[in-house]
Amino acid sequence: MIGSIQRIGERTIDNLEHVGHLTIFLLQVLRRMVSPPFRYSSVLQQLHFIGAKSTFVIVLASLTVGLVLGLRLYFEFEQFGVTDRLGSVVALSMITEMGPVFTALLVIGRAGSAMCAEVGIMRSDEQLDALECMAIDPYKFLMVPKFWATLISVPILVAIADMVGIFGGYIASVVMFDVPSGAYIQSMNGSIGWHELNMGLIKSIVFALIIVWVSTGKGFLLHLDKQGAFGAEGVSRVTTQAVVMASVMVLFADYLISAFMV
Repeated sequence: MIGSIQRIGERTIDNLEHVGHLTIFLLQVLRRMVSPPFRYSSVLQQLHFIGAKSTFVIVLASLTVGLVLGLRLYFEFEQFGVTDRLGSVVALSMITEMGPVFTALLVIGRAGSAMCAEVGIMRSDEQLDALECMAIDPYKFLMVPKFWATLISVPILVAIADMVGIFGGYIASVVMFDVPSGAYIQSMNGSIGWHELNMGLIKSIVFALIIVWVSTGKGFLLHLDKQGAFGAEGVSRVTTQAVVMASVMVLFADYLISAFMV
């Protein structure tokens, strides 16, 4: 019994210590994000990797989500004769919930895991230590471009996902089930306002910060892993942990933001 309590205490202390290291890492990067010099070329490269290369999968996923929403909601609304409200519900769902959350989860799986593995390999191969030996700040050189690129690209990807998802709902409702096009579009005018748009924007920014913070932080702090740090096994383990941790934090942050802004 005492041994079990001791192990629980040790795990709790280790987790709190890791959270502290991640917090210090975040503060170090945020401080350097607003201090010159700014490496615009590196930010553009990361924008291409994180944003441009994620566009196709975001478009495909959001189109599918919009089609499914329009399909399922049509049969439910038809029973009550309110199919003219389909546009409103699809748009609200995409802008406030589905668009930001699905985009964040897809970016975590495609770009977040890659960033964590990249930084983790650099830590495992002592490339980050080599940068410090050459008086090159790894936070400024590697992390700041990733942070700026993620904070810029994720809100843009969310906006694309919202528009494509609404279009998918339009296809399912208007093209497939002959819902009046004017009713679908007009219903959005009365239900979508600045409050809903701001909620989607705030969620996209918060999710972007979570993604890049957890993904780069877990890789950067690989050498502090108590389970064995270096090698392919260590990199794969922290990458898996980063994906799971970022996904859970995104879902929890989604609930908190919705609860405060609803």
